[in-house]
Amino acid sequence: MKIRVLFLIMLGFGGLKTFAQENPDNVNVGDAVPSFKLEKSSGDIASSDLKGKVVLINFFATWCPSCVKELPQLQDKVWNKYKNNSNFELLVVGREHTEQELTKFTKDKYTMPFYPDEGRKTYQLFAENTIPRNYILDEEGKIVYMLTGYSEEDFNEMLEVLDKLLK
Repeated sequence: MKIRVLFLIMLGFGGLKTFAQENPDNVNVGDAVPSFKLEKSSGDIASSDLKGKVVLINFFATWCPSCVKELPQLQDKVWNKYKNNSNFELLVVGREHTEQELTKFTKDKYTMPFYPDEGRKTYQLFAENTIPRNYILDEEGKIVYMLTGYSEEDFNEMLEVLDKLLK
């Protein structure tokens, strides 16, 4: 029995290591945000435009169940709360989506700003795979918080970080 438990524990740690190796981050907390530009017909935004603001960057896909579960929380608990705060910027980035796909997906559901990243040019600066992903930047453009995946508990922790930065 002890050997079986030890084996399962070792297997569990090996599984975590494998997950981390298969889902690497290309940035870390403390890093400056990579230089990027998101383009859409209503106006482009570049990382250089974000200096002086607290920024939440969310990467998602319309086919991702966790992403689809997280988006209403972003709308209600982040966008609706901070949209009028001039020190805040939200970028919801559709990984591998065109602007037309995002427009169709968001119609009559969301008012927060969505940006296409059809070729993963921006996403690949942050990570290799796995969504949803969230990155909070401070006013200096440094990454101060990162979240991969979605759970209510982790999302609430992210909200606490935002609240502290925007008070």
